[in-house]
Amino acid sequence: MGSSDVATPTPAPLHSTIAADVDLSNYDDEQVKLMEEMCIVIDRDDKRIGADSKKTCHLMTNILGHNLLHRAFSVFLFSADGTKLLLQQRATEKITFPDAWTNTCCSHPLNTADELVEKDNLGVRTAAQRKLFHELGIEAKDVPVDDFHFLTRIHYLAPSNETWGEHEIDYILFMRPQHKELIDMNPSPNEVRDVRWVTKDELKVLLERGVTPGSGIIVTPWFKLICDNFMFAWWDRMLAEGDVSKVARAEEVGQIYRL
Repeated sequence: MGSSDVATPTPAPLHSTIAADVDLSNYDDEQVKLMEEMCIVIDRDDKRIGADSKKTCHLMTNILGHNLLHRAFSVFLFSADGTKLLLQQRATEKITFPDAWTNTCCSHPLNTADELVEKDNLGVRTAAQRKLFHELGIEAKDVPVDDFHFLTRIHYLAPSNETWGEHEIDYILFMRPQHKELIDMNPSPNEVRDVRWVTKDELKVLLERGVTPGSGIIVTPWFKLICDNFMFAWWDRMLAEGDVSKVARAEEVGQIYRL
């Protein structure tokens, strides 16, 4: 379905009364600029109630003091045969969770008309396509919006440090492109430090190292939560069914899992 098939909502007012007075002068300039992007502020039922800057939404003082919650997504992109998953290691320049290993792409739909569209999760899928290009240099033609498959949503809160953290309702999206075994990419060094295609067994080893002191491996909390609760059952289901479109279950699609 294209964006012309649905009515586009009017963005919420772009203002805030919540604190955002943290000095960013010691952070990377490109990452600081991204902190001006407007996230979609929601209630615990994922209903849009406004918008605020990425900076404001990721301050722990606002998360804990105002229960500030925003919409997000996590993409899991597989090889054509479904046996490998693309992971990224977040760049050292990232303000939240630098150098941590995570799923293919994780970010936020913005408070713009095309990314606010809720019908068929079109806004989230549009944002996912945008960020796959921004972070990994994956061309839109290789990841069509209609090929993202929505599985469920998770609601979680996790600090990155004493200043920054996440409080999100995270849309889980699977994609398994068929036109090439391993999709072409050109990662941005300001976003991505490293990439790795992993099998299920290799992912289990990475996750184990992520909780082993002194291993040097960091894993993002949302990725660990998804893997601990869902990932391997979904992956097995995808391989058993032979089709990524058959992974989703009705009882999961309608849920928001509080993790």
